Amino acid sequence: MSYLSAPAVGGGDSVSLNVVVVLDDQERLRALRDELAAVEPPLQQLVAIGPGETDPATVERLDPTTARRRRQRSMARWLLPFGFLAGLTFTQITDLHTFSAVGPWGEPVIGGLLGLVSGWMGSYAAAFSVASEDADRVRGLRNRLEEGQWLLLLEPAAGQDIPWTTLQRARPKAVVRLGET
Repeated sequence: MSYLSAPAVGGGDSVSLNVVVVLDDQERLRALRDELAAVEPPLQQLVAIGPGETDPATVERLDPTTARRRRQRSMARWLLPFGFLAGLTFTQITDLHTFSAVGPWGEPVIGGLLGLVSGWMGSYAAAFSVASEDADRVRGLRNRLEEGQWLLLLEPAAGQDIPWTTLQRARPKAVVRLGET
């Protein structure tokens, strides 16, 4: 897991850092959440996760299935058109007449559609074979939840500093960086 201290993050950036605070006491979690809710300017996202709080399955940043689905859709945007054009081109440059029954216009279109299907299947294969950069951290956080600990996901607005002194006063078990948005 990646643990951060106050000097690790600079202020004034145009990106925002997602941080998860791990606590072993629900009362400290609620106190920290209330204290952070009063911070000005307000944090963009502040979610308490654990028993008696938000279900981790509803938090997109802690759901590996959602990340994989997002990668698949991103890959499909590139692979579907590329697959169609590759299938169309392959049909045109080879002297194969596999689908000659559909005519001179239908044959390349069927080749393109087969290439499109190949691109679609490739987007799934690529999404499942590549782990996200936060996969290990998310797995560790989910293990902490199974151990009966609570998490507090916070995301400041772009350019806003994380209130490190407030986090340190809560004596967290860990502070885990999830990535930048």
